[in-house]
Amino acid sequence: MNVLMISPGYPAEMAFFTRGLASAGASVIGVGDQSAPALPVIARDAMSHYIAVGSLAAEEAVLATVGALARQVRIDRVECLWEPYMLLAARLREELDLPGLTVAQTVPFRDKERMKQLLDAAGLRTPRHASTETVAGVWAAADRIGFPLIVKPIAGGGSADTYRAGSVTELNAILPMLRHVPDVSVEEFVEAEEFTYDTICADGRVLFENISWYRPRPLLNKTHEWISPIDIALRDLDVPELQGGRALGAAVLQVLGFRDGFTHMEWYRKADGQVVFGEIGARPPGGRMVDLMNYATDADLFSAWAEAVTHGRISQPIGSALHV
Repeated sequence: MNVLMISPGYPAEMAFFTRGLASAGASVIGVGDQSAPALPVIARDAMSHYIAVGSLAAEEAVLATVGALARQVRIDRVECLWEPYMLLAARLREELDLPGLTVAQTVPFRDKERMKQLLDAAGLRTPRHASTETVAGVWAAADRIGFPLIVKPIAGGGSADTYRAGSVTELNAILPMLRHVPDVSVEEFVEAEEFTYDTICADGRVLFENISWYRPRPLLNKTHEWISPIDIALRDLDVPELQGGRALGAAVLQVLGFRDGFTHMEWYRKADGQVVFGEIGARPPGGRMVDLMNYATDADLFSAWAEAVTHGRISQPIGSALHV
């Protein structure tokens, strides 16, 4: 199987996913905007071929380059685990008629407003929300949603450009810092504990699942930089307190039609036990959380992902011996 891996060496953990594909028996062709000598050795050694492009953001040029390659070499899958280029990967799949997320299926994983609209329609609990491109729209949403609220990019990553406002005064102070963001989501701030729901899927089946507990919530880490945050990969996913989040995660995957690969969802558990959706990405978690899960399960989830997307299974044993 020939797998085209977009950005095989950046961010740093992509090199381990690239190596995982090779260990699963795939012939890996990399496309990225790093020069070949700048690639991590792990990624470089795992690939049979690498094409350096000027910029992965230049989609038309990348499509033309890969199209020319596909006329010479059969490409069976296109994989991308770095969020900014998920739509590029989807366009390539459509151009080459390959399996995996289409553009229409990828958009809800990138557009936080569209994501929540689909889940609302399915009856799942999301924060009250609105999207806007204007300052006036932010104020209108604030009037409707109320304080406290969160303002964040529609297509963001992590907690970048994400702010909590507890009052009109705080929102006034935040808005100038968002002038460079074209579209924002304004949503209810849910007072709750925050968890993840991470999966590796194949053919629509969840082959691996993880729940991590953020201590404290990432937005608080961003607001108070003196905090040393802790992410805990929980050992026992069968405890009653986590069942609402697991059920919510499974329902979200079904609504969004996710079938193959890694997902990273964030959700809230309120003091009364109610669970609320946060957001989801069709990618692994960042911040070295896959390493954290590897220690917790005594497994190699980089290789497990690769086997899942290329062979539809995970054959290695995955334990649950530790809280990490």
